[in-house]
Amino acid sequence: MEKEEFSTNIKTISKRVKSLKDSLDTEEATKTSLIMPFFQTLGYDIFNPSEFIPEYTADVGIKKGEKVDYAIVLDDKLQILVEAKAVSEELTKHDSQLFRYFGTTDAKFSILTNGDEYKFYTDLDQPNKMDAAPFLKINLSKLRDNQINELFKFTKDNFNVEKITSSASELKYVDQVKDFFSNEQKNPDSEFTKYVMGAVYDGRKTESAIEDFKPIISTAITQLINEEVNDKLSNALNAPVSIKEENSKDKEKSIERSAVETTPEEIEAYATVKIISKDIVNDNRIFYRDNQSYFNVLLDDNIRKWILRVYFTNTHNFIELNDGKGTKLDFTNPTDIYNYSDDIKEVIKILSK
Repeated sequence: MEKEEFSTNIKTISKRVKSLKDSLDTEEATKTSLIMPFFQTLGYDIFNPSEFIPEYTADVGIKKGEKVDYAIVLDDKLQILVEAKAVSEELTKHDSQLFRYFGTTDAKFSILTNGDEYKFYTDLDQPNKMDAAPFLKINLSKLRDNQINELFKFTKDNFNVEKITSSASELKYVDQVKDFFSNEQKNPDSEFTKYVMGAVYDGRKTESAIEDFKPIISTAITQLINEEVNDKLSNALNAPVSIKEENSKDKEKSIERSAVETTPEEIEAYATVKIISKDIVNDNRIFYRDNQSYFNVLLDDNIRKWILRVYFTNTHNFIELNDGKGTKLDFTNPTDIYNYSDDIKEVIKILSK
């Protein structure tokens, strides 16, 4: 399976999760509607019981007949255990159950999922003993491009234990560091606050001073993140934008456009596309044209080379790609368009030839 094909297919699954998750009440409905289609997208034959085994027996100590929801076998070797829960369930309560199963089999990886959230585990800390923390966590309803790259490693055609394991340690700690700073941003604890105060605060670190400093840290981290994002958007907008009249017939359209108000959300969408395009073309080749029906993002300011059209409606927001199929992709905030980077880059590649 090619990566581009997989990327398209897994994004379809992501949209499926978003559309169905609120209507699924049971574990069985979750398995049928979300989990099995996910593994089918990874290339596994979910209807072949010698490859994708349901109700796999994993005896635990004196407990016999313990069953894990699915086991994946490749080249006659048990590789992955999958424990499934209803999409409405939180996964925090169930990792101990999978921990027991992992230790009694030869599986190298285990996955805990509710059809939306997927937690991937292995045995980095101690051989044949499942780590307490997953090395990869993915929410399909909030899928990111870098996560697609990691999921691609778990496709049947690309599955390689050594390659996955070699990157698992870094993934695990990067994820934990992100969680740490996310938690400290929202609610700094005393130890972290004292550490920061030691670098910037000359006064006595009394309990009162520490409590007073916590919201300062939270505000500082939030502002730093916002400034980084705003700087990237500002840099993307630095290139001049002009509207060329390619022929006399465009004059009437130009007058019509002059009455259209370009919103900050549309400019943010444009800036996001410029950021996406920088790896393919010089960002000064990306332009926009606004009109009453939609917001156009163009290559070389050529209306025949429109990359995508952005629609803001009362019911939902979406983009339409100039990919020959008129693919429409939903988004909530303009920066969410970045989640479709691979699709947008493919359009730019074709238009820039």
